Amino acid sequence: MSDSTKRGGLMQDKGRNCVRKGGLPTRNLRQALMAEMENVSYVPLKQPIVFTVEGFIITRQQGYPLFLVSLIVYAVMLLGNITVVTVIATDVKLHKPMYVMMCNLAACDLLGGTTVMAQLMPHFLTGYNTIGYTAAIFQVFVVHTYSLAVATILSAMAYDRYVAICQPLHYHTIMTTRKLVSLCFLVWFIVFCLVAILLILNGATPLCGTLITHVYCSNGAILRLACIPTPIINIYEMCSIWFLRSGCFLIIAFSYAKILQTCVIKREKNSRSKAIQTCASHLTIYILFEVSGFIIVLAYRLQEISPNARKFCAIITFIVPPTINPIIYGIATTDIRTSIVKLFKSTVSPKIGNLASITQLST
Repeated sequence: MSDSTKRGGLMQDKGRNCVRKGGLPTRNLRQALMAEMENVSYVPLKQPIVFTVEGFIITRQQGYPLFLVSLIVYAVMLLGNITVVTVIATDVKLHKPMYVMMCNLAACDLLGGTTVMAQLMPHFLTGYNTIGYTAAIFQVFVVHTYSLAVATILSAMAYDRYVAICQPLHYHTIMTTRKLVSLCFLVWFIVFCLVAILLILNGATPLCGTLITHVYCSNGAILRLACIPTPIINIYEMCSIWFLRSGCFLIIAFSYAKILQTCVIKREKNSRSKAIQTCASHLTIYILFEVSGFIIVLAYRLQEISPNARKFCAIITFIVPPTINPIIYGIATTDIRTSIVKLFKSTVSPKIGNLASITQLST
């Protein structure tokens, strides 16, 4: 038995004896136990570190249909978001602040969805579940960037709609091209800085394990492998997420409250219905994202849920919003729907006509 194991056993014996004697440990004994814990030696892992991602606990036969389902979902996700980005990029009429921010949101959805699905599909198909340290840290960066960037982008979209509906005469003066570029840069820059600081703090933490009991690599999953307690990192992560998400919520709540007030005051039915229709799609996306995040928190609070069900809840926010958001754009936004139909007619229809002509000539 190693010296560290012996010390750990002695500390556990002291704690149990203390509880037998009088319930909770005294202050002096707690300090003594903490001092002994600091003296316990550990051997941190050295590079190259290769993690094993536990993923879903399934058999190989169960993995094949799950791979097929995930492949179909990912194909729909790719098709929808790439179509939105392509339409907005190619149609000059859509080069407006609202659609540019929709393009940013679609790119963010692709970023988060691709990262998680690229981890899931090989696991379902082959059972492959190992990942190198650099790739794991990059996955942590992308996952946390997606989770925070969605909130900042939606708050920027809410601000844009607030200016457009509540101050229509000054909209083009306020939302200039320079202001739009600065706003989009700020949306991503804040998130990058917060996540980069988190990873810098995480990089100095020694690790004593390689099994990640999660579906993908997250900061919390890697920190559970740390050799020492990480209170500073935990507090920073909690505070940064809370302040950013709370700030975004306040911006969105204020913007749509003022929009609702303006729509009630307005007498023009057409402008009021158009404003409500535009804001309804944004609010639906925001509510969908927040509900999926709430499901994750709820799943990890309920101990009765099975590990596979808990892991499934953890990936909902990376699958459902990125897949449904483009559909919401296409249904609720007339300009995007019209541009998609126009793009389809100009690219797909001629190919179908040429194929039909070739078939008739051959017969």
